[in-house]
Amino acid sequence: MQPYLFIASAAAAFILTVIIGPFLIRYLLKKKLGQKILEIGPKWHLKKQNTPTMGGVMFIISITAVVLVMNLVFTEFEAGNLMVLLMSLCYGAIGFVDDWAKIRHQANGGLTSGQKFLLQLAAAAVFVAALRLTGYLTPNLFIPFIGVTIPLPWIVFMLLAIFIIVGCDNAVNLTDGIDGLAASVTVPVAIFFIVIGHKTGNLPVVIYASALLGGLLGFLVFNFNPARVFMGDTGSLFLGGAVCGLALACDMPLILIFVGLIYIIETLSVIIQTTYFKMSGGKRIFKMAPIHHHFEMCGWGEKKIVFVFTAITAVMCVVAYFGAMPRF
Repeated sequence: MQPYLFIASAAAAFILTVIIGPFLIRYLLKKKLGQKILEIGPKWHLKKQNTPTMGGVMFIISITAVVLVMNLVFTEFEAGNLMVLLMSLCYGAIGFVDDWAKIRHQANGGLTSGQKFLLQLAAAAVFVAALRLTGYLTPNLFIPFIGVTIPLPWIVFMLLAIFIIVGCDNAVNLTDGIDGLAASVTVPVAIFFIVIGHKTGNLPVVIYASALLGGLLGFLVFNFNPARVFMGDTGSLFLGGAVCGLALACDMPLILIFVGLIYIIETLSVIIQTTYFKMSGGKRIFKMAPIHHHFEMCGWGEKKIVFVFTAITAVMCVVAYFGAMPRF
């Protein structure tokens, strides 16, 4: 597999995102499509009120264009090769509806948790069923590091896959809470899947992960602290679909435990905080959840949090590579 495919995909997505960015930001400002900040959050976040949101559209457009063109030129352009993109777009659409509901009602609520969950569940079920019917998914569960593959009944594997997809998508969504965090943390994850795709000869994975890398780096030009635009649920749910979709496309869903450690920690911090708050009658373990806000309340700057969380993810991606080696 030639390295120019990775370079071309990443570079094209980066350039397209950087070109689209200023036009999109001006449009969002003109239409007053700004983020509403929760009053219960850190007080210094209030200055971000009305920062344009739904900025994830810029990297969604660039990634989609690059993946379609590169697959048309370098692969057989089969539906299965585009399945991860289709699932990402589906989750991005759910995020778009949520963002639009927030803006329309001038609040931070958007869709209810039940509505969002049902939409995510339906999307995951359709995606897994499509992979099953097209033969792009096996019911064999690969266990990282020990190299054991456990054959599962199809229904069990499909339910597990649906659980992983919905859980991962929400986890990435929770990680998007400060400038540049979700995009920065996902950069090493994209690099990991580029390497895995190359090692296993999976060209569609290399193309998609490379476009994802380029699109995110382009987006960070506008989203790194101080952010000129937020990705919104449109972008974060798209990223969640991309990450778990790539893991399933590589037939390694459990590898997300390692590459997605920060996503998991963010989610667990919310679960722990909520559970303890209810059981203790109002007491808290963290100063605020998700955990990136806890570190903010402890005096960490946003850039420091982004750097530390991204560095942890990079280290875990290296660990995950060794865990995936028995698969090669």
